[in-house]
Amino acid sequence: MKILLINASGAGFANHVDIEPGTTTEQLFNKHIGAGRESQYLVRVNRMPVARDQILQEGDRVSITPLRIEGATA
Repeated sequence: MKILLINASGAGFANHVDIEPGTTTEQLFNKHIGAGRESQYLVRVNRMPVARDQILQEGDRVSITPLRIEGATA
């Protein structure tokens, strides 16, 4: 099935990607960003923040946004 993945990390990209039915947001994150960094990002599905065990559906719009931009100062 296809979803739209918007990765706002670094240069960022938006692309339709194929995933297996039953894929969770955590599995998608680990494949495209890397395991162990979940606390540094906000994952949204169809503009709503979701838990890591959210099962993705055909046509979902997933955005992965870093909580802090590297080099930014408070």
